Amino acid sequence: MHDTEPDTFVYQSWPEKFSGMLKEIGIDSESKEIGTDEIEKDDYYSRYFAQTPRMVTNKGCIDIKNSNIDAVQIIQKG
Repeated sequence: MHDTEPDTFVYQSWPEKFSGMLKEIGIDSESKEIGTDEIEKDDYYSRYFAQTPRMVTNKGCIDIKNSNIDAVQIIQKG
């Protein structure tokens, strides 16, 4: 019996994965390299509220085309 899994896999960053998922539902987008967009240079959360996380990880950005949304930043809190 043979496995159905391929022997090799293609590494994708989080923006590439999300861009692929958006393409499956008909939304045109483009993944960007981490740290290349202006929105990544600002604070992720306000420090005025006690429940906001202190540690977040920037996972990159996606440019959404043909939409009112210019870009989406992917972050991981923890």
